[in-house]
Amino acid sequence: MREYTRFYINGAWVSPAQPKTLDVINPATEAVAGRISLGSAADVDRAVQAARQAFTTWGASSREERLEALGRLAAEYRKRMDDIAAAITEEMGAPRKLAHTAQAPSGLGHIETAIAVLRDYPFEQVRGTTRIVKEPIGVCALITPWNWPMNQIACKVAPALATGCTVVLKPSEIAPFSGHIFAEIVEAAGLPPGVFNLVDGDGPTVGAALASHPEVDLVSFTGSTRAGIEVAKNAAATVKRVAQELGGKSPNILLDDADFEKAVTASIRSVMSNSGQSCNAPTRMLVPAHRMAEVTQIARRAAEAIRVGDPGGDADLGPVVSAVQWKKIQDLIAVGIDEGAELIAGGLGLPNGLSRGYYVRPTVFAGVTNDMRIAREEIFGPVLTILGYESPEQAVAIANDTEYGLAAYIWGTDPAKLRKVIPRLRAGRVGVNGAGGDLFAPFGGYKRSGNGREWGEYGFHEFVELKAVLGAP
Repeated sequence: MREYTRFYINGAWVSPAQPKTLDVINPATEAVAGRISLGSAADVDRAVQAARQAFTTWGASSREERLEALGRLAAEYRKRMDDIAAAITEEMGAPRKLAHTAQAPSGLGHIETAIAVLRDYPFEQVRGTTRIVKEPIGVCALITPWNWPMNQIACKVAPALATGCTVVLKPSEIAPFSGHIFAEIVEAAGLPPGVFNLVDGDGPTVGAALASHPEVDLVSFTGSTRAGIEVAKNAAATVKRVAQELGGKSPNILLDDADFEKAVTASIRSVMSNSGQSCNAPTRMLVPAHRMAEVTQIARRAAEAIRVGDPGGDADLGPVVSAVQWKKIQDLIAVGIDEGAELIAGGLGLPNGLSRGYYVRPTVFAGVTNDMRIAREEIFGPVLTILGYESPEQAVAIANDTEYGLAAYIWGTDPAKLRKVIPRLRAGRVGVNGAGGDLFAPFGGYKRSGNGREWGEYGFHEFVELKAVLGAP
């Protein structure tokens, strides 16, 4: 039983202003795994004031000082890698292998990337008689989600600290354990008091207080589009910068010359990874209509091969994060059946052999049209929809017929055909033939998938202000 009932403010672990706790549920067992405190506006104000005071010195620190501090942070993170992975498995159900090979390492990857970028980042440029200066924006409120908890914490905290900003982090109250371990890492690394602060709480209370606080200069939010709209509304009165990475319903186009066995199998596993709880998952597969039967057979085999079970064991697929999320996914699977889509794998209810835990059967629908709810709404679970198209032009039209634009994917063997389609996809990131990730590449979306970009040097841009010094000496 984990007890994380204090907040990390101004370099110390402090009790909340008003005692109020929340049980954290292990989604694999439905049992209470720990407890956190829920903060208030008073806790937020205390943390923001600590960050504001610390900014007077951290904001004026040298590149070398920040590099040294981030180096210590990376060193301490490496020591806690196994602890982080175990916490993520417990708090949000990530399978042990995924937690150890992707979830936990992603945080270290972002810290190391920030160090690499900071070494040569151009904080000043001279153009004629004008000097362009990039200065830290100030106090940053970082509101992070439960699905990739450490990835999202580190990809915000690392560039913020690297550019000279100070931060107040609100991790998800659903999966807060890894965030507290990160705060312990910050403490062990000896960062100056107030540079990093953590306050637990829910969105309507702590999230809203952070977004509306007049001493917060930027809000960086990752979560649902619905919640992102509320964050923007709360921030509007103080005209602060808001950076958002929101929802997605990413198209995945298989051109007629693709290796269908490879593309379909890899895409199924990508959708099902992390129990489908990734905003950039390729959840709309677009295939040539005349090859739908072939694709359906491959997809069924691939989905049925996925092992669902205890995330602490060797399962490929663990539970989804909560009872609320499980019910939402079940409701949308039922909608897909009612809409007349062909259910070729998975379906309603718990997987065979499981009687407790928030497990969802790996589910695939074929014969889907893009006007169906299951093709338009972000399900955020292990559910794939397969749609047919008659021509590459129609595939592009279907791909772009969505309010989202976070990511898109495409498979094919002819480079000329790929180059013709890729520029027409309205998405912030396009994956070609199953290409792996790149922590230096920008991550963010078009349309209602958000604004701004994270990762690498592009993540630095969110945390700096531009100053033009005309006639600079």
